[in-house]
Amino acid sequence: MPTTPTSLVTLTDPRSPMAEAYRTLRTNLLFSSLDRPLATLLVTSPAPEEGKSTTLANLAVTLAQGGRPTILVDCDLRRPRLHEIFGVPAEPGLSNALLAKVDEPPLAATGVENLSLLPAGAVPPSPADLLGSRRMEALIATLKSRADFVLFDAPPVIAVTDAALLASKLDGVLLVVSAGHTRRDDAQRAKDLLEKIHVHLVGAVLTNAAVDRRLTAY
Repeated sequence: MPTTPTSLVTLTDPRSPMAEAYRTLRTNLLFSSLDRPLATLLVTSPAPEEGKSTTLANLAVTLAQGGRPTILVDCDLRRPRLHEIFGVPAEPGLSNALLAKVDEPPLAATGVENLSLLPAGAVPPSPADLLGSRRMEALIATLKSRADFVLFDAPPVIAVTDAALLASKLDGVLLVVSAGHTRRDDAQRAKDLLEKIHVHLVGAVLTNAAVDRRLTAY
């Protein structure tokens, strides 16, 4: 089922417990990176349909609302969703920029002050090759020079190698798991895969929990 703009609870219902939970997540990430700067962050999940894109979008909104210039990058070149969440065209985007070797990333306005989005673009034949390329490294450097935070949405870590390839180029990884959906062994396998490549796993977010603790970060 496609994600809709109503997923942005930080905009549609900013006083709700859910929106406050996203602000708590923002605070936890900012304080966790005091000793180790966290300018680039990858968000992924063990398997599909666990809420990673919605979590990332709302986290990005809270960072932007806090006055920090933020760029969202949709690196899920297999099932991109961020353009749907923010209601912008899917193209041009990341894949177009990498394949055409452009100097200026085609950033889209999100309607949120301090927040820009680089959509996924056209679905390429080999997403992993693009994300692991030197052109991707150059693009990351360009985006870092233009914002305080650059947040990347990647495919589920167990399904394909995309997330692992990209994670090795970034400051940290946030793993999203869903209550009642994510299998315990899948979560452990995802954690083990990320630790095996020696990336900085900053923590995990639990979505789809009971109303009084619907979003938890640790």
